[in-house]
Amino acid sequence: MTSSIDSTELKKLYRHRWQPNLKIPVFYGMWIGLGAIAWNSPHWTITWLCYIAMGYMQMGIMTFMHDCTHGVLFKAKWKNWAFGTFAIVPMLISFICFKEDHLLHHRHNRSPKDPDAFTMGKRGVADYILFYAYAMFGVFLTAIQFIFIFPLQKFRGRKALIHWGEIALHIVAVVAVFNWASSQGMVSEVFAIWFWPLIFFGFFNSVRFVAEHYGTPWNAGQLAGTRTIISNQMNSWFWNNINYHIGHHMYPAVPWYNLQELHARMLPEILRQNAIVDKSYFAVFFYAMARGPESIAQNAELNAARGTGTVAC
Repeated sequence: MTSSIDSTELKKLYRHRWQPNLKIPVFYGMWIGLGAIAWNSPHWTITWLCYIAMGYMQMGIMTFMHDCTHGVLFKAKWKNWAFGTFAIVPMLISFICFKEDHLLHHRHNRSPKDPDAFTMGKRGVADYILFYAYAMFGVFLTAIQFIFIFPLQKFRGRKALIHWGEIALHIVAVVAVFNWASSQGMVSEVFAIWFWPLIFFGFFNSVRFVAEHYGTPWNAGQLAGTRTIISNQMNSWFWNNINYHIGHHMYPAVPWYNLQELHARMLPEILRQNAIVDKSYFAVFFYAMARGPESIAQNAELNAARGTGTVAC
């Protein structure tokens, strides 16, 4: 699709600003603060609410890391690599693996070569198992995919060395932390403060991941094959506008803080092409859970019946 945005306006949207990224230390401060409250909480309800909130905040931090995969969080390339590698540490996967997979997803969005298009299949038993397993236990499947499957399939030479080097650093860090925790007699506490927020992050990530593309036309390009979620402004703020996903797929070099303006600029084209815009992550997610994994025939029927620009969720 040719650009529907004036080149001068697009140049402004590509422009980096350092002030919005002050959210990064704020987010880390909130995440650590919630961890401190959970650690010292006198009641289990407060502890578990903090774990949920930490998972939600971790989703926001991962959207910063996501901008690093496109080289747009910072102007300097090395800063994107450094922060991306640091931010992904709690996931125990490598930044280079996530980056390479994600760029392939952008290149082949909603097509047979899209590594993220596992919701599309033949609706056989294996498709159902994978679909619902990801919805419930996505963080574990993500770890298996990004630690072993994808790098063994795709990486050779320098990229393989970088990947396994990152994994080795993760192992060293984990061993060091838990050796220290063991010496202090608090292994279970340290494990809980890492593991349970990660589980909740995995669920939030699955909701986001499924909602971004499920049910959109198959093999129809970036704009048609992506869904924007006009979520509430609190969610947009905490997840750094990743919900304006059509604009991101069309112009991935636009930083997170310009995505709302990009959406406004693109809206006439979005409406003209009858692209999918919905109002709620969870509405789309539960709709997907009710329908199950996709097939090309089912997807074609769904989009042939769609006439308003939204899927009825």
